[in-house]
Amino acid sequence: GENYLQEALDKITTVDRLCADAGIETKPVWHFIGHIQSRKCRDIAQNFHWVHTIESEKVANRLNSYREGSGRLNVLIQLNLHNEEGKSGISEGELLDLAHTVNALPNLDLRGLMLIPRVETDIHRQRQVFMQCRELLESLNQSGLDLDQLSMGMTADMEAAISAGATQIRIGTAIFGPRP
Repeated sequence: GENYLQEALDKITTVDRLCADAGIETKPVWHFIGHIQSRKCRDIAQNFHWVHTIESEKVANRLNSYREGSGRLNVLIQLNLHNEEGKSGISEGELLDLAHTVNALPNLDLRGLMLIPRVETDIHRQRQVFMQCRELLESLNQSGLDLDQLSMGMTADMEAAISAGATQIRIGTAIFGPRP
């Protein structure tokens, strides 16, 4: 999982070269988990297998067009349930329309939701917001979608996320330490 496109492109190139040099045919599955600027959609669509941060029809349409002929791109819609300033994602009220719009795009495979909640130290309150996200996924499925992924939880709140049904967690800080 990568937040920053240029860093990711450098790593993808290096890993592809190392795999080729070692005779390894199976390559990593790359996840883009950062904010998407529309001018970066081409590189994201052409170099990643997953995108966790769809938050607009415009970005979804661009990713869809740049993915033409390359197979379907797995995508998640990013939620901002508390409308926090400075955080990406859509509100609960925008979710149903965007989900059905993205689901109709031929080169994207809408798989679920992604959430980065506000910082909370109490595990019970952490779990509440993660359960809210899970309930939204279930509601989308009741509306006719077939979603199976919840990307939620990071190093500080992964236990609560897992207990609420997370299928993907983002624990870079636990593995690599804080970013310098």
